[in-house]
Amino acid sequence: MKLTPLLLGLGTGEIILIVLAILLLFGAKRIPELMKSMGKGVKNFKEGMKEVEKEINTPADETAAKEPSKDAEPESK
Repeated sequence: MKLTPLLLGLGTGEIILIVLAILLLFGAKRIPELMKSMGKGVKNFKEGMKEVEKEINTPADETAAKEPSKDAEPESK
């Protein structure tokens, strides 16, 4: 059984080289900032996907009841 990560077919050696190149390019001080912003981006993406999935799975009659039609005339008293 092979325990190396299969990230796009990259082996352990290639991943180590990529990490070292990132360290050289950005420096150790900026990497936490980059990871934090990437984490926020992933979180926002997941939240957006959940909203879209919820909209898709909600029956049409429920969404029509929640959102009044713009063409509908206001009711007179």
